[in-house]
Amino acid sequence: MEASLCKSKGVIKVFNRFFPDECADSAYKIDYERLYTQGYRGLLFDIDNTLVPHGAPADQKAVALFKRLKEIGFRCCFISNNQKERVASFNQPIQVSFIENAHKPSVKNYRKAMERLGTSQDTTIFIGDQLFTDIYGAKKAGIRNILVKPIHPKEEIQIVLKRYLEKIVLHFYYKEEGIS
Repeated sequence: MEASLCKSKGVIKVFNRFFPDECADSAYKIDYERLYTQGYRGLLFDIDNTLVPHGAPADQKAVALFKRLKEIGFRCCFISNNQKERVASFNQPIQVSFIENAHKPSVKNYRKAMERLGTSQDTTIFIGDQLFTDIYGAKKAGIRNILVKPIHPKEEIQIVLKRYLEKIVLHFYYKEEGIS
């Protein structure tokens, strides 16, 4: 029994690097006013399946969210592994900073985004839907992060495969957090 407990804690420790700091049902349901009062000033966002279904343009909901975030006082930046054409066209009606072809989970562009926004690790939060790119990269960069549920089930095959692995990691995360 004790050996199995040690083995279980070892597995949790290995997966811990992928555990989100917080989870939310949607980027649209986060209490941004609370985050602002806590001293956060920069918000970094993934786009596909975080804000809209994969490949979709910015919709009215996304445009309204970023209008509200700007009114609260946040500076925002999209960090996407997509190419410039996709990210620029999504950003056109929103008009925030963006970094395309970001190579997440590499920390380089998380840092570049904070530099552009004039924020630090302590005043920046990343919001995304994937553990192995979005959340892992933010954790490596020392940024608080919020994992949101993917908006749409239709995804590219490489992401579908990662989702199976994410389910395993999230099982241990929920177990560790006492969430059923």
